[in-house]
Amino acid sequence: MSIRIGYGIDFHRLVEGRDLVIGGVQIPHHKGALGHSDADVLLHAICDALLGAACLGDIGVHFPDTDQAYKNIDSRILLARTRELVAEAGYRIGNIDATLCLEAPKIKPYVARMQEVIAGTLGIGLKDISIKATTTEKLGFIGREEGLAAHAVCLLMEKQ
Repeated sequence: MSIRIGYGIDFHRLVEGRDLVIGGVQIPHHKGALGHSDADVLLHAICDALLGAACLGDIGVHFPDTDQAYKNIDSRILLARTRELVAEAGYRIGNIDATLCLEAPKIKPYVARMQEVIAGTLGIGLKDISIKATTTEKLGFIGREEGLAAHAVCLLMEKQ
């Protein structure tokens, strides 16, 4: 059986006047992520990990920010389409391990819901999705609450 590992990373600036959507969940906060889509940093990193593992390029190849079709799109739609692309390439998802990097807000109260959204969108089990968070101890653009980042690793297995 062929096993493939993928890695994804995404960054977004935090600004006033935008909703903060992480992992498909709207989180109350005075700032939101700026981007062409809903700027869901976690789902974007997961998409890139999945696409990379399947050697299908990256999120910008499939959902370019120059295409108005993706303007303000719910990133769950992008994740669902990524799942389809991975399946069409002959793979199934084993697991996902992701880390969010942000100073605020605390995301622990929202992790279970994020796992439910991601599991439902990808058609995998809750136990196959790990979401963690860390701060940068006030260092850099994340520490100054100017932006946030997400890292994701996934395992794909060849369909039998």
